Amino acid sequence: MRIKDLSECRILIVDDVKANVDMLVEALHDEYKLSVALDGGNALKQAEKNPPDLVLLDIVMPGIDGYEVCRRLRESEHTREIPIMFLSSLEDVQDKARGFEMGGNDYLTKPFEMLEVKARVRSLLKAKAYADAVREAMERDLSIAREIQMGILPADFSPCTNGTGLDIFAMMEPAKQVGGDLYEVLRVDEDHVVVVIGDVSGKGIPAALFMAVTVTLIRSMARQLLRPEEILSRLNDELAAQNPRGMFVTVACLVIDLRTGRITGASAGHNALLLVRPTGALQPVFPSSGMVAGLFPDRPITSESLQLKAGDTLVMFTDGVTDAANPDQESFGDDRLMDCLANDLKGSARDTVEKVAGAVRAFSAGAPQFDDITILAVRYAPEGRSAD
Repeated sequence: MRIKDLSECRILIVDDVKANVDMLVEALHDEYKLSVALDGGNALKQAEKNPPDLVLLDIVMPGIDGYEVCRRLRESEHTREIPIMFLSSLEDVQDKARGFEMGGNDYLTKPFEMLEVKARVRSLLKAKAYADAVREAMERDLSIAREIQMGILPADFSPCTNGTGLDIFAMMEPAKQVGGDLYEVLRVDEDHVVVVIGDVSGKGIPAALFMAVTVTLIRSMARQLLRPEEILSRLNDELAAQNPRGMFVTVACLVIDLRTGRITGASAGHNALLLVRPTGALQPVFPSSGMVAGLFPDRPITSESLQLKAGDTLVMFTDGVTDAANPDQESFGDDRLMDCLANDLKGSARDTVEKVAGAVRAFSAGAPQFDDITILAVRYAPEGRSAD
């Protein structure tokens, strides 16, 4: 873990009185890199464009005062972690309390002893340098964890779909570097393909670990059992047997009979899937028939079946799709999803997935993603039959 040398740190000095700026520059220029702003507006622009390692901030300034500068710095994703030390002539307890309430890390009243300023500056910079080093190390570890997690999920479905009349495509976008969503496609024998999608409770590393365990169990169960309700029941019992954190996963499981084109589905707490007919008609199918998996053993799960027709597309998704929010905190919702799919008549499975993902991104308009997003499409186009 490399900790940044303090001589590489840059301090932004913000004060409208040039004499104060000159005094601080004279005392600090030999030890640190310095930037100067003579008003609050310019300070915010500089900090957003090139975030410093520390801000020395006056309070009483024309226009945007120091309190407001501090508040806006704390609001911005790019600057919220920067330490801020107020240097102000305001010495009342209420003034100091307001400074800390706005997000200040330290407060020193004028006139001040430069030796004390330098000691506090050094302390704040050392703390930030260490915190940055820890954060960078964690980000490297999370990046590796993401690679491992994405490697768990299948990237190429062709070994499972070649010659089956099935076209399958999936994508997963975690809300954090690692997530809890999952999907799997397995050719369990000559005549059957198993398709699974799931959503683990929670986010981040705990959800990713629970997801890895779930995928491993599904792969084992799917090769032993041919009915989706049996696969999910066994999965639930295995997860519930050793689950000290009380986590759970919603799962939808499909078994496709390649000989007949009949599909059987079961769900443990997962949202219904959408069947898109060649006519453009939309139909929710395979609603949840059991509790979420992992909490209680021996819970009943039932299944349903339907006959696929040439050109049918099944769309499976996690609630990160419908719960995706825009800057106004509106949800994407079921209606927008169904509108998006209503005219999806001839596209490939990949086209369908990318169309939904694109619609969600456009709706979100840059708003933060709070939940993992996973979409999987299964298009049925058996040989010798038209897919149009």
